[in-house]
Amino acid sequence: MTNQTDTVWAARSDARARADLTSDFMPYLPASSSPFAPAGVDPESLVWAETVAPGGYTHRVVARGTRFRLDDPTGDACAHLLLFNALEPWERLNVADTLKIPWQAYLSAGHPLLSGDGRVLATIRTDTSGRHDAFCGTSSAAWNERKYGSSIPEGPAPAGRSLFALGAAKHGLTPRDLPPSVSFFQGARVDDEGGVTYTGSAGPGTAVEFTAELPLVILLANVPHPLDPRPAYTVGPLRVHAWPGSPTGPGDDAYTASPERTRAYLNTTDYWEARAQ
Repeated sequence: MTNQTDTVWAARSDARARADLTSDFMPYLPASSSPFAPAGVDPESLVWAETVAPGGYTHRVVARGTRFRLDDPTGDACAHLLLFNALEPWERLNVADTLKIPWQAYLSAGHPLLSGDGRVLATIRTDTSGRHDAFCGTSSAAWNERKYGSSIPEGPAPAGRSLFALGAAKHGLTPRDLPPSVSFFQGARVDDEGGVTYTGSAGPGTAVEFTAELPLVILLANVPHPLDPRPAYTVGPLRVHAWPGSPTGPGDDAYTASPERTRAYLNTTDYWEARAQ
């Protein structure tokens, strides 16, 4: 008895028969074919469009100035984010400096996401959610094994760190290169006693937009927040769109919000100009 892939020719025929199959969870190619292009954005200008599956991940290199947007259509997405300088990936998101330099622990519009080298990797431009978290990071394999009984990327309850490791490998990075991440669409707050309280989602239909201040490697893992109290592995789809834009400049409120932020943007511009000329 033979099957559809017993020979090279059969395998080729089988592969070609599947060429037109699509899934709700895959990049839109070309990006302009996305049925969910953000309002006011010319679909022809899109350079990245994708719906990330619940329990899935994605990764992409984007140019300096790129505007990228995350959408939570169901209210159950949780976008865990890591950023690396695409030119020198040993420069990466530093959560401590991201909270220290703006003197603000809660991520929202105008908040810069900083590296440990005093430069801004990305700026949050708009935010209709307000439920984000820079304290807890993402889930680990041990955490998911304990809570859900599974953690492998191919299983029913992938852990965020495991998915980040897969995405990082596509860019020559290893698990040792992964710093703590930040997450969007599922919030947390610190109480007066220093405890971290999960505040959940703001509901369906919220979005966050960013500007890439340097060429970036972006890693996203769409998995439940570690403090999500629901016993089931609950997470919704995450939409991603990106299009060309401009980096934050001196005329922008985010640039001049404080002396520390201005210095961080100046450091970024200085770094870029030295390498781009």
